[in-house]
Amino acid sequence: MPHIEIAAEKLFYLGNFAVTNSLITSWVTVGILLAMTLVLRSRLSLVPAGVQNVTELFVERFVGLMEGVLGSRAVAEKYFPIVATVFLFILTSNWRGILPGIGSIGIIEVKDHHEQFVPLLRSAASDLNVTLALATVTVFIIHILAVGAVGLKSHLSKFFSFKGPIEFFVGILELVSEFAKIISFSFRLFGNIFAGEVLLVVTGFLVPFGAPIPFLMLEIFVGFVQALVFAMLATVFISIAVSQHGSEVAHH
Repeated sequence: MPHIEIAAEKLFYLGNFAVTNSLITSWVTVGILLAMTLVLRSRLSLVPAGVQNVTELFVERFVGLMEGVLGSRAVAEKYFPIVATVFLFILTSNWRGILPGIGSIGIIEVKDHHEQFVPLLRSAASDLNVTLALATVTVFIIHILAVGAVGLKSHLSKFFSFKGPIEFFVGILELVSEFAKIISFSFRLFGNIFAGEVLLVVTGFLVPFGAPIPFLMLEIFVGFVQALVFAMLATVFISIAVSQHGSEVAHH
C-alpha cells in the first residue's frame, strides 16, 4: 500500500525555516504565473491574436462574473486583479498536482528503521498550511479593501459597537465569523484536493493501467471548480465588506 502523509514532507531547512515539498510547488507555481505574465505583456498588441485572445476572453468573462456579484462593472474591474490572482494561483496549483512527476519523483529516507518515500513535489493545496496561509492573506486583504472603501472607523464599528448589549454581541459574532471564513476557505480547498490525490494514488496502486484516467479527468474539473468557488466567495466577501457599511453611513 502506498504511503499517504497528511502533513507536507520537509525536504531541507533554511536556518530554522523548514522547506516542504508543497512550499516548493507553490514557489514553482508563482514562477510559472510570473513568467507567463511577462511573456504575455511583452507580446501585447492592438490587434489581439493567439494567447492574447484567450487572455482577453478570460478577463471579459471573469469580470462579468464579478460584476454579477458586485453590481457594478467599475467595481468589478477595480477588484479583478486581486480575485483573478487568487483564482489563477489555485487553478495552476491544482492542475500541476496531477501532472506526471508530482508526488511520484522523490527520495527514500530511513525513519525508525523503515524506508519511507518522500516526494520532491506535492500539490500546494494538499497541504493545510498552504491553504490556511492563502485563506488568511485573502481575508486580510478583504479587510484592507474595506478600510479603503468605508474608512477605518466605520469598518471597525462592524466588530466593536458599544451602542448597546445587542449591538456589542452582534459585533462579537461578526468578529468570530471572520475567523470562520478562514477555516471554511482553508479546509474546503484542502479537503477536496487532498481527497482527490489520495483517490488517484490508491486507484493507481490497485489498477495502474486505464482506471486512473477517469479520475484524472474528474480532478481537472474539481481543480477548476475549487479555484472558482474560492474566488467567487472572496468576491462575495469583498462585496459585503466594501458596500454594507458604506450604505449604512450614507443612510445616516
